[in-house]
Amino acid sequence: MPKITLPDGTSFEAPENKRLVLALEDAGIDILHRCGGNARCTTCRVVFRAGEPSVMTRAERDRLTAGLLVGKVRLSCQILCRQDMSVEPVYRVSNGDADSSGDRPADDITPPAEWVSR
Repeated sequence: MPKITLPDGTSFEAPENKRLVLALEDAGIDILHRCGGNARCTTCRVVFRAGEPSVMTRAERDRLTAGLLVGKVRLSCQILCRQDMSVEPVYRVSNGDADSSGDRPADDITPPAEWVSR
């Protein structure tokens, strides 16, 4: 199983092919995902320290391009846990004004994944 590591040294194993946003949430990390994991709001942003996947969904690329965020952050709702990763969640309930993370994302990537190079 892939190992996910946070900057504070916290680490946990995630099931293969689980959405990163769900792996983080299920490990007790209060990452935001206000649009429910649909690559619309960008609140589930993570910064990669190591292990960044070489592919992304077209939806992620389009959203990051529109927000001038390509190469700076990734959307955890559009990433599958397939390898060890070191990530830093950007927006969390505990460090912002939101009262909840948002609706729980579906188990499968939405919109349906169309993989492209990053």
